[in-house]
Amino acid sequence: MSAFTPEALPSADEARAALTALRREVAKAVVGQDETVTGLVVALLCRGHVLLEGVPGVAKTLLVRTVSQALSLDHKRVQFTPDLMPGDVTGSLVYDQHTAKFEFMQGPVFTNLLLADEINRTPPKTQASLLEAMEERQVTVEGRPMALPDPFMVAATQNPVEYEGTYPLPEAQLDRFLLKVTVPLPERNAEVAMLGRHAAGFDPSDLTAAGVTAVAGAAELHAARNAVAGVRIAPEVLGYIVDLCRATRFSASLQLGASPRGATALLKTSRAWAWLSGRDYVTPDDVKALAKGTLRHRIGLRPEAELEGATADGILDGVLASVPVPR
Repeated sequence: MSAFTPEALPSADEARAALTALRREVAKAVVGQDETVTGLVVALLCRGHVLLEGVPGVAKTLLVRTVSQALSLDHKRVQFTPDLMPGDVTGSLVYDQHTAKFEFMQGPVFTNLLLADEINRTPPKTQASLLEAMEERQVTVEGRPMALPDPFMVAATQNPVEYEGTYPLPEAQLDRFLLKVTVPLPERNAEVAMLGRHAAGFDPSDLTAAGVTAVAGAAELHAARNAVAGVRIAPEVLGYIVDLCRATRFSASLQLGASPRGATALLKTSRAWAWLSGRDYVTPDDVKALAKGTLRHRIGLRPEAELEGATADGILDGVLASVPVPR
């Protein structure tokens, strides 16, 4: 049952304004990552999770910390390493000598926003420990389910260029992430602005000193989710989403196309983007805007296509160009 009564919730317009202000707040600490911020907000609205991919040093960790502070959400960070055990993430039973009983000690997964740093550096067994938390939003201990806080989101990072000592995420786990957001290197002007801030004394570890304040919270997120659930989508646009996903399944360059779960995810993200854009209905342009972020990690390239230099984004561009857009 929701902890909020309808009277305690802000209006949909107030919630949208608060989430729009989030970009300005995050920009106080992170320069030039508006698209990544939008991906995190869309995932929160859809109760989904985000995989952030980018080279080291593009402020992935700082970005997640700043978003959590601007949304007044609790956050924890786990550095995934080869020796990390599942209990280090979910928690474990600890013997209490005073009570002569085993007590459950909560792991870092019991938070609102979990930053799973370099998730591909830990073995599959530990990676899989997140699956129940991500899908069911609970952790099972000795057969007893324990609910995670709401909202709850996993923001996982991975390095796309360093493969030694890594364990690539299997397709089944990649499919649990609502979005895969590519965090780019900043443009020259943005990088100059970033260096200017550091030269002026900016301390990434002290976001409060940087002026980052909470502009929204759990109530605004709850109101926004209710509003997103009411966004209308025409049968023609539903058909367009299905046609895009089906086209990936018949692509000669792919050995794995988007699953029906991928189509459902694209429906969710398109509705969230439409609402953030100020509309109560989904357009084909909304679908196009979120298609690559929602599907790029759900498709698998054939080895010969990779040798020829094909990329997931390039193939999705071709699919978007080939599938007729409803009018």
